[in-house]
Amino acid sequence: MKFTKMNGLGNDFIVLENLDNEEYDYDILARKLCDRHFGIGADGLLIVEPSGIADIKMRIINSDGSEAEMCGNGARCFAKYVYENGIVKKDKMSVETLSGIIMPELIFKDDVVEKVKVHMGSPIFRTDMIPVKTDKKSFIEETIKIDGRSYIVTSLLVGVPHTIIFVNSIDENMILNIGPLIEKLQIFPRGTNVDFVKVEDDSNITVRTWERGAGMTLACGTGACASAVASALTEKTKRNVYVHFKKGDLYIEWLLDNNIYLTGIAEEVFTGEIKIV
Repeated sequence: MKFTKMNGLGNDFIVLENLDNEEYDYDILARKLCDRHFGIGADGLLIVEPSGIADIKMRIINSDGSEAEMCGNGARCFAKYVYENGIVKKDKMSVETLSGIIMPELIFKDDVVEKVKVHMGSPIFRTDMIPVKTDKKSFIEETIKIDGRSYIVTSLLVGVPHTIIFVNSIDENMILNIGPLIEKLQIFPRGTNVDFVKVEDDSNITVRTWERGAGMTLACGTGACASAVASALTEKTKRNVYVHFKKGDLYIEWLLDNNIYLTGIAEEVFTGEIKIV
């Protein structure tokens, strides 16, 4: 099986083509290929499939075998891949995902795709759609309890559910300990991604994300969007911010018409072929 390894700020993916709609058990395949010791190693798979409603279809399979509705870093890698491999020869394309159709736009430097700008849709705050089990219509600056400690969080849907915690400093031990507990809280029936956000100033935030189905990752595109929206919503920042991750930055724009745009790099790491046993 041929594959291409790609990454967006260290959030890495294995891209596989399935333009003939063949049947694969992606649950098992993802766990095998994404294993960093016995496979290729990645946070997830990006599957290229034909679409009847868009230029192309993107499926996202997490490293644990679960399927995600949307992934911002994955979307940038996907758009770069399908363009550079001649599958979709448009600098602005429509991509079908489980969360709806997104519109990546390629940004070139010397005829090479340097960055990708993605229209990520609009944030959703309704608890019945995120979802959050509560009588409240939204879940903004609400208190949850973990191991006897209280945390103020904001939850929203940006293609996938995210829960944001504002912190004074980024503590990876806290992320590793608290992230999986919040992800699996009963009030989040479909689980949640968890974003730990440090506000640097009104135009810059630092984010670390515990991703549902993947664990702590080097970057998260939907997490950047959710964190930027939550920061502006709670009047900690402006609506347009730079989001800083370990390996680079994303630029997030939350427009007054409620649309979100994400801009950042996407890189091919290597290509290869692997025998599935």
